[in-house]
Amino acid sequence: MSNPVAIVTGSSRGIGRAIAQQLAADGFCVTVNYNSSPDAANEVVAQIEAAGGAAIAVQASVASPEGRAQLLEQTLAKWQRLDVLVNNAGITSPGRLDLLEATPENWDLVLGTNLKGPFFLSQAAANSMLGQIEQGIIAGGKIINLSSLSAYASSPNRADYCIAKAGLAMMTNLFADRLGDEKIQVFEVCPGVIATDMTGPVKEKYDQQIADGLSPIKRWGQPEDVAKAVSAICADYFPFSTGQRINVDGGFHLRRL
Repeated sequence: MSNPVAIVTGSSRGIGRAIAQQLAADGFCVTVNYNSSPDAANEVVAQIEAAGGAAIAVQASVASPEGRAQLLEQTLAKWQRLDVLVNNAGITSPGRLDLLEATPENWDLVLGTNLKGPFFLSQAAANSMLGQIEQGIIAGGKIINLSSLSAYASSPNRADYCIAKAGLAMMTNLFADRLGDEKIQVFEVCPGVIATDMTGPVKEKYDQQIADGLSPIKRWGQPEDVAKAVSAICADYFPFSTGQRINVDGGFHLRRL
């Protein structure tokens, strides 16, 4: 295989879908990962193939050790290499409960999917990439973690989600530090308010906040905005960088008076 290969978790919809389509357009063979939406994932694969790209759909829960192993194994069985892992899969806080009413069950569910899953999938992917680099199959690898402005902006009704995303930011630093001299770069892409089905239920709230100046760029972010940031990283436009947070948030992260 001469084409680079990318796994994009949670790529049957939303931001992950846009990233998978963008990387396929950039020449990557893409593993479209999904958990419970086979029709949507197959649609993404069909669209990529219709545009002349190459993709497969793999069902796997990143929260499960078996799912993570299956995702990596099926990718390597199909493409014989792995150049990029995009940790995009994530779930919102069930019920958006006040933190004084948060439950251990929701905590385990959210952190298992949004933090523990990406950590151990990155561990497995990094070990695989290191072997491929040693064998000369790939020149280097990239791990890209999709976090959120919730990594640093408090939402007391989504404590589990915020803490998981904050943990993902530190996870990026840790992997970047460990793998910096091993030809594997690690980045955090931090989306702001993006128009997806996850933000759909609170659309009116965000419409008003954006109109009131939530961010300097007064519009909703689109999944394609995030996909372009991932594309730039994968195109190796940052060869002397690792551990960076790239904000795709319309400037929300700026402190203003």
